[in-house]
Amino acid sequence: MSPSNLLRPSSSDQARRHAIELLYRAFSDHDPDLLDLAVTADWDDIPLAPGQGPGPDGLKPIIRSVVEALPDVRITIHDVLMGEDRAAVRAEITGTHRGPLFGIAATGRKVSIRIHEFHEFDGERIKRTWHLEDWFGAFLQLGAFPALTHD
Repeated sequence: MSPSNLLRPSSSDQARRHAIELLYRAFSDHDPDLLDLAVTADWDDIPLAPGQGPGPDGLKPIIRSVVEALPDVRITIHDVLMGEDRAAVRAEITGTHRGPLFGIAATGRKVSIRIHEFHEFDGERIKRTWHLEDWFGAFLQLGAFPALTHD
């Protein structure tokens, strides 16, 4: 393989990058059905959000609730590191808090939430995602925290 080929992303890398972009566009474009193009039917989202079911159908209601809470939601990808069957993503969720979020009434404040995710692929679709969002930072920006519940 020539050195110039080492620097050129493969068609698989491009397809996987596209799957990552579709996952985040499901939020930004207010189109949860984009998940079906980005992830496998048995996609494993780790950890599940409170009340979230498994697979892409489990995340779709979460997307709708995020869009309700942050109608101008945007997810911006800052970095993607690609491996053979994995990718690491550093991104940011931004939006204006106009609806309930984790039981917090709308504040009208703008928020910026850092996210770090690791995606594992099956072919050109995401089959597993490990994610971490800075919700503590988001709640500080909103000036409110969700009520604690005990099961």
